[in-house]
Amino acid sequence: MTKQTLLVTGGAGFIGANFIHYWLHTHPNDTVINLDALTYAGNLENLTKIESSPNYTFTHGDIRDKELVHKIMDDVDIVVHFAAQSHVDRSIKNPEIFLETNVIGTHVLLEAALKHTIKRFHHISTDEVFGALPLNTPNKFDLTTPYNPHSPYSASKAASDHLVRAYGTTFGLPYTITNCSNNYGPYQFPEKFIALTITNLIENEKIPVYGDGLYVRDWLYVYDHCTAIDRVLTDGKVGQTYLVGGLTKDISNLEISKMILKMMGQPESRIEHVKDRPGHDRRYAIDWTKIHDELGWSPSVTLEEGLQKTIEWYQDNLEWWQKLKHDNKAYFTEHYQDNA
Repeated sequence: MTKQTLLVTGGAGFIGANFIHYWLHTHPNDTVINLDALTYAGNLENLTKIESSPNYTFTHGDIRDKELVHKIMDDVDIVVHFAAQSHVDRSIKNPEIFLETNVIGTHVLLEAALKHTIKRFHHISTDEVFGALPLNTPNKFDLTTPYNPHSPYSASKAASDHLVRAYGTTFGLPYTITNCSNNYGPYQFPEKFIALTITNLIENEKIPVYGDGLYVRDWLYVYDHCTAIDRVLTDGKVGQTYLVGGLTKDISNLEISKMILKMMGQPESRIEHVKDRPGHDRRYAIDWTKIHDELGWSPSVTLEEGLQKTIEWYQDNLEWWQKLKHDNKAYFTEHYQDNA
């Protein structure tokens, strides 16, 4: 089998780290270069198990650094671009860094990919670029849904999607894009909803739920996201976009909270409704028919199975996440405890 070298941007982050673990396990002949700026959400402890692998190299750097990116891209076959500022709350507080990383950084990578004739540039995006859907309807995002981003984060990701497609159309860059739904699973920074809920319960704290809690997301277990990307890289058509979701029915955030409480043997009185997020999108739902029909992909776990795996991981890795919550205590206090 042909050996390939992958450049994974943002590989010390949640999804990127899971992807590197997955790829080196399922494609042991390949080499992975991880480029990560190690912002608050980047953590090399996510990769401790493979850091000594001869097929893995870590480079500390920013995707906006043109000289570094061009140097790294010399021997790369495939770029898998995860690196992004991704938390909506933080984009509301400081939009500029989202534009810098998600738009300018993507542009630097695209220019380098062109110069070094990369075989495939795979761009990881989000369903949030499509805006929001009304509750209690059968509507889902599909490839005909117009872009309508509502937060600085989703607007910056929409811009990066357009850039990637423009480089494909104008310059012939061989690209693919996946727009995924909300991921959850091991190594997720505990500011995100499911990770925050689980870790707060372990610490005997209340679990914050925005507004009435009826917001709906399409939850995707991170391992299943990795298998979807693999399928696209292996069999996907150049110049195509694939939507990747994990659910077939709507489940509200409040219901997710109650499911986790039940699994962890905790009472519903632990739920604390907090002040809503500005411009909070009501509902996301993804039609992932295309990747299923064309590439044979579907999620490997149910929501219940994925949540149980995630709960067990956080219970077994207290030291990993407790340090993160301690180091970011001011942020958690500002957004979830002083927000009622």
